[in-house]
Amino acid sequence: MLRLEKRPSPSRAWTIATPVVAVILTMVAGGIMFAMLGKDPVEAIRTIFWDPLFNAQFAAYSRPQLLVKAGPLILIALGLSLGFRAGIWNIGAEGQYIMGAIFGAAAGLAVYPVESRLIFPVMIIAGGLGGFLWAMIPAILKTHFRTNEILVSLLLVYVAQNILSSMALGALRNPEGGGFPGSRNLSQIPAMANTELVAGTGMHWGVVVAFVAVIAAYILLQRHILGFQIKLAGQAPRAARFAGVSPNRLVILCMGISGALAGLAGFFEVSGPAGQISIDFATGYGFTAIIVAFLGRLNPLGILLAGLLMALTYIGGELAQFMLGLPSAAIQAFQGMLLFFLLAVDLLSNYRIRLARKEIA
Repeated sequence: MLRLEKRPSPSRAWTIATPVVAVILTMVAGGIMFAMLGKDPVEAIRTIFWDPLFNAQFAAYSRPQLLVKAGPLILIALGLSLGFRAGIWNIGAEGQYIMGAIFGAAAGLAVYPVESRLIFPVMIIAGGLGGFLWAMIPAILKTHFRTNEILVSLLLVYVAQNILSSMALGALRNPEGGGFPGSRNLSQIPAMANTELVAGTGMHWGVVVAFVAVIAAYILLQRHILGFQIKLAGQAPRAARFAGVSPNRLVILCMGISGALAGLAGFFEVSGPAGQISIDFATGYGFTAIIVAFLGRLNPLGILLAGLLMALTYIGGELAQFMLGLPSAAIQAFQGMLLFFLLAVDLLSNYRIRLARKEIA
């Protein structure tokens, strides 16, 4: 018989190996799934992980897209990781991402067709503020009424999606768009466009902010008293209270930071790659970022690498849909497997598997 035996302290080896093992198991299970769909599993895995980077036929387009896809994932995951470390579970980053896009786009479109260098910075502030305010709803409800932040933040995602549809069909709809839903194309308005900073790289302001946020988060967690309080609150809540850490203050701070970063990700996306507020603007980045946060072990440097890996599955998944005819649901299931195996293998960080003889009565 097999039984789990709790380790005296978490295994460092398994903590490091868990993401690698999870990726390998995901490839194996994904290959089985692709075979059941009638596709060559080896070709499918190669198309997802190899071709976007090393196949000359696709690399010229795919490599710049790696940064475009990774930027919002890294930004959102960094914010989520701070809360997760403190035991604060913000599951509604998708809603904060949407509201950041709406606030940022609205700030720019409100002064259209004025051209000024100040417009883009104001839109950035508005985008971060939109995500921050949306995150404050579950934060204030938790601190004042003891509601569950998981349920409130998650349900607010669907509220944000309805607001998004309302904006695309109403207040932000392009008056010159022939009645079609969607705002003006921000990427074609010089004062509002989040353009590529280095041609052919995919590097735009959102990617730059994501890299800066990685450095800032690392310094916060390693060198700042707030980082110490976040880690202490997650590992030993009672000890944190004795040390003078205010749980309510921590909830407001962590939810606020994660909401603002998700809002910034939404704004940089709507002013760049997406280009406009539309009914289908929400792409699921807020939910995928949860996988990125855990795959990166809630560590800023790990999240950077995990964001690039998850971006690769997005690009490779789109390529596999086009080249092999794989359904989009299969790619989403493949990404979901990564979180499943990550959490499953993570069990081995705290527990050993032991063989035990069956006792005879």
